[in-house]
Formats: sequence, C-alpha cells, structure tokens
Amino acid sequence: MTDLLNAGAHVQDAAFEVAVPAQKALCGPDAIREALKTIPFSPGVYRMLGAKGEVLYVGKALSLKKRVSSYTRTNQLPERLRRMVSLTVSMEIVITRTEADALLLEANYIKRMKPRFNILLRDDKSYPWLMLTENHDYAQITKQRGKPVKGATYWGPFANAWAVNQTLNLVQRTFLLRSCSDAIFNSRTRPCLLYQIKRCSAPCVDRISKDDYSELVMQARQFLSGKNTELQQQLATEMERASEAMEYERAAAIRDRIRGFANMQNSGTVNPSSIDNADVVAIWQTAGETCIQVFFIRASRNNGNRAFYPVHAEDETPADVLSAFLIQFYDNKPPPPSILVNCDLSEQKLLQDALSIRLGQKVEINRPQRGERKDVIEHATLNAREALERKLAENTGQRKLLEGVAKVFGLSETPQRIETYDNSHIMGQAPYGVMVVGGPEGFNKRAYRKYSIKGPVAPGDDFGMMREVMRRRFAKGASVTGESRPEDWPDLLLIDGGLGQYNAVKGILDELGVTDIVMVAIAKGPDRDAGREWFFMEGRAPFQLPPRDPVLYYLQRLRDEAHRFAITTHRAGRSKALTKSELDDVPGIGAARKKALLNHFGSAKSVKQASLEELKAVAGISSETAVSIYGRFHPEWVREESRTALNP
Repeated sequence: MTDLLNAGAHVQDAAFEVAVPAQKALCGPDAIREALKTIPFSPGVYRMLGAKGEVLYVGKALSLKKRVSSYTRTNQLPERLRRMVSLTVSMEIVITRTEADALLLEANYIKRMKPRFNILLRDDKSYPWLMLTENHDYAQITKQRGKPVKGATYWGPFANAWAVNQTLNLVQRTFLLRSCSDAIFNSRTRPCLLYQIKRCSAPCVDRISKDDYSELVMQARQFLSGKNTELQQQLATEMERASEAMEYERAAAIRDRIRGFANMQNSGTVNPSSIDNADVVAIWQTAGETCIQVFFIRASRNNGNRAFYPVHAEDETPADVLSAFLIQFYDNKPPPPSILVNCDLSEQKLLQDALSIRLGQKVEINRPQRGERKDVIEHATLNAREALERKLAENTGQRKLLEGVAKVFGLSETPQRIETYDNSHIMGQAPYGVMVVGGPEGFNKRAYRKYSIKGPVAPGDDFGMMREVMRRRFAKGASVTGESRPEDWPDLLLIDGGLGQYNAVKGILDELGVTDIVMVAIAKGPDRDAGREWFFMEGRAPFQLPPRDPVLYYLQRLRDEAHRFAITTHRAGRSKALTKSELDDVPGIGAARKKALLNHFGSAKSVKQASLEELKAVAGISSETAVSIYGRFHPEWVREESRTALNP
C-alpha cells in the first residue's frame, strides 16, 4: 500500500523540468510565442505563470509545442482562456516519457498548486482504512489514517469515520479481535469491558490460545477480502460438528459469527452482489454547479459514500469535469480495478492508462448500460442530484443572509469572507485565540486558525490576547492594502466582546496600517441573553437588531462557532499540557526511547529516581543517553563530574 499511496513518485522519476521564461516586457500571446522557441514536441506538462510568479494554469499534452501554440490563436479560445492568456508572462514545462505520465503529473501539480483556471477538486482530507497488524502474536484490528504502518494489511478506503467504525465494530463482534494498542495489551492483568460485552476474546490475559486466535485472524482476513461463501460454509460445517458433539457453547459462538456475516453484508445503502471491488462515481450538473458522488464498494460491501463539489467554470462539460476529478481524486490513493461512471469521459483510454500506472495493474472505466450495475450507478446519480439541490438551496439562503449583513453594517458589497475571533483560557492557563471563517458556502473549516498565546500577556488579559492574535494575523500583509491586499483577508471582522475588545483590536489594526477592513464587535446583552446583543462599529452609536431578525441569528451562529472552537482548542491544549512528561524535555529522548523507559520503570518518577547503571540496563538506551537522562535529573552530579574533569 505504501507504494500505491506515493502519489506522483513514478512520474517524478520519469520527468525533468525546464523553465522557459519569456522576456519581462512581454505578456499574453507574445509571451507564449517567445516561450515556444524553446518548447519541444515531447509529451509533458506545462505551467502558465502570472506577473507575481503565481501558477495560472497547469495542462498536459502529447506534444507540448503543438498544445501550447494553440493558445496563441486567441480568437479560437473561449473567454475564460483568453483571460488566462492575457495574464501569462512566462511558462515552465516538465518533459515526461508518455502522455499518461504527463496526466498523472498534471493532477499532482493541480492539487498542490491550485491554479485558478483549472478544474479543482477540493479534497484535502485523508481517508480512513481498516488495518490489521502483522508484527504481533495477537494481531490488532483498528482504523488508520495517513501514513501507512509497516508490516500491516489494509482494507478500504472508507468514505468517512462512521463507515469504518461501523465495519470495525461488526468485525470485533464477529471475530473477537483485539483493538487495543500494544502498550495496553502488555499492561492488562484482567479482561477489559470489551471482553465482557463479547467484542474481544481477551488474548491479553490468555482467555484464548495463540492457535485459536490465529484462526480468528485468518477468518477475518478471508472475510474482509471477500471470500465469504467458502468461509460461511466452513463455519456451518464446524457448527454442525460442535452441535453433534454436544459442544453447545462453541456451536452458539459459531452461530453468532455467521449472523455477524449477514449483518455486515446487509449494512449500507448499496451492496451489489455482482460488484467486487469498484468505485461508483456519478456526476450531476445544475445552474453551472456540479456535484460528484463516490461510493466505495470493496468485497461486495458498501464502504460509504461522499459528495464532492469541484470548482470549475460554468461552461465546463460533465465529461471534462469528471475526467479532471478522477485523475485528481486518485492522486493520493490507489484506484480500484473497476470504476463505474454515469457519462462518457473525454480521453477515457488515456485516463485508464494513467490510473493503471498508479495501481500497477489494469484499471477499467465503464458506463453500465443494463443490470445491477446500471441500477447502482442510477442510485449514485440520484444521490448526486439531491445533494446538489440541497447545496444550491442552502447557498441561496446563505446569500440572502450575507446580503442582509452587508445592509446592516453598510458594506459596499456582499461579504465573501467573515472572520470571527474569540479567546479561551482558565485563569490565564493554556490561553488560545481562534479564528473561524464564514462565507457563501457556510463555515469554511479548512480556513480556521488556532493561536497559542505566546505573550508576554498578563494572566487573564483578554485584551492583550486579542491584540497578539490580531498582530499575528495581519502583520505579514499589513503593508499591502487596496487592490493588492492579500486574497485571504476578510471583508468583515467580527469580534466576540464589547467596546473594550473593539478598541483593543482597532488600536492594533491602526498601528499596522490596516484601515480597509470593516470591524464589528458583538457583545452579549443584559443578563447575557441571546437576542439582545449590542453591536459596536466605527462611526455609529452602539445598536441592537430586532430579536427575531434572521441576520441576528446568523451573527449569533458565527459568534457561537468561534466560542465553541475556542473552548475545544483550549481543552485540547490543556489536556496536552497535563499529559506531558518530564521525559519530553530530555535531549535525545524521542517517542521510542520514552516508551522503552516507561515500560521498564513504570513511570517518569521512577525514571528520575533510577541510578545511572539502571538506566544503562534499559533496552535501546545507550551509555551516552543514560548519562544525559541521569544528568538531567541530577544536576549536582553533572557539576561534580565537571569539577573532576577540570581537576583530575
């Protein structure tokens, strides 16, 4: 799996980059003509760059020279591409061995660089997998995200945490495999609650033999790999034998396992018996917007589905959008051997070749015309249509609310980005400031930010904390305002607090020279009643909104979301501080050595009290590291050793 998730590794080995800058005085078609003088006819990827070096567009071609030359004929280009060409001042190319390699590299660049004129898949989340460890006598079954663990077998991906948790729970009930970590497993002296509720066989305290547990692991591996029929037949035979031998408890346990299979097979919305490993991908377009639904089918079971809303120009066809989506979607994950779609794709053969390179075996993309596969793709299409209709309805309501915000606060345009700030701490301990972001598509959680207060700030000084947050947020781009202001600056700044917070923030913004951002403070009303908030802003006396005004409800939601995020951030930071060990501050002690020390001595306190010889006896702790640890907790010994060295 590690090789499969190494996005772009194959292509990077097969490509080399060439910069082809145009003359600084040139731009648009002239800049492209100048760059064409050194662009070859080879397959590869080209990048169009703007005046600030930003990537405007990434494209691939079988012949770079032929493709790039087409941009010089602006009368044949749509308006969007004419605009792109007019902004181009230089180009960069990467030569690859084949066009399929170029397609893979193009997807990798688009996801990393997010050029404004490309179709963009907004998908920055990793997907959960089901993981079975292989380096332990009693294998562990658990969920895993991110970087693969060496020496483990994976099944997935799953669309979300709920889907993988549901499967994990059913596997635990059916096969009684442990889910605890090795540290917990090694420290148990009696069975845990999972054993009591029949979701673990308690191998930690020898309630099951190693051979019997290995048999459960083998059966779980068979089932997750889709070998259900032979496994059920085998267990049915074992159940009959146990019953005939009057081993009724064992027969009942096997019966429960067979029933668990039925539950797993019946879970989910789509469980097609004729589809083994495939992704079902359906696209729906309305009013220039697109929704793509992806269903993950593995071992004839539904691993969940997820909706995506790629960013693209209104005139992009479903075939072009879906093609761009697929190659970007599988940039950081292995594709299945079969992909079912609901429309014909542009360059489908090339797309299949590229995904086959990614997987290391043949990948087929098909549009089903009959039978169960057609029913499945129609079901996915219905989900895509309904999801898009819900999103459009929500966005319509959101736009009306933002228009109301602009009217209430006298903004010249409807705000596209509203930043709301709040602080959280307990008597000055674990202080954090946070920023949440709202806009036309609701809360943009990817843009949320946490600020650990560094100080110096007096304990409980909320004004000082907010001043630090504002300085860290706006200092970097404060010298650039007007039309060239940073793109991620807000149209409206909402501060949770009263006149004091407003003045503190305004003082910092004035100091930084940030004068083109409208700022509003929202303070709770008498008795902190929701609905009676006061608003403070420059040039107006404090005012309130009608208690049932939809705009007031929206502003309350922004304020409450900032408060929620601040509280959860503070709690996480406080918990981290409470669980921090004194060993964390010892130079040369990482996670592995810390674990070895705690396993050997039982606690950080015992490590502090250990002698130098006892520290040297710990597996994985060298003599030099032992001296470092001992010296950390016994500074008087270090001083004595220093004096001895200086005066032998």
